[in-house]
Amino acid sequence: MALVDIDYTPAPAAPIDMLEHVFDANGWAFERSGDEEISTSIKAGWATYELRALWRDDERVLQIIARADLVAPDERRPAVYEALGRINEQLWMGHFELWSADGTVIFRHATLLDNDDDEHAPDLTIGQAEVLVEAAVDEFERFYPVFQLVMFADHSPVDALAAALLETVGEA
Repeated sequence: MALVDIDYTPAPAAPIDMLEHVFDANGWAFERSGDEEISTSIKAGWATYELRALWRDDERVLQIIARADLVAPDERRPAVYEALGRINEQLWMGHFELWSADGTVIFRHATLLDNDDDEHAPDLTIGQAEVLVEAAVDEFERFYPVFQLVMFADHSPVDALAAALLETVGEA
């Protein structure tokens, strides 16, 4: 996924404010709940993802959660857990989870923000904000077919990963 180039570079700001800049620049409608939470929907190649960011000031942690409309049927959950384990081994940032309450697949990562100048002024740059958003959507896009194959086509996690991550050469 490629984000819109932001023509200006706003000064580092509170995490939710900076994410608002990114969402607004990309034309994504968003909903904000104070300084602690912001959410949007992002249409990508495989799905429309709900992206939610939560700021925990006490811990100084910004958490990004992405979800798509992927709910694992009860009988496929063991295979989905195996797929999650195999996928998570390949990730540098974040991880996938299966939400136990309803079987929804989510991608989550957290970033610790620390500002030595002022402990009450956590700063996030526009570049960091863009990386956090891109990472969540790009990783979900990369592995969405694996979840589809495991959940709904009865592929084994090993076969689903091999099929979904097969790199093609040339053009059709």
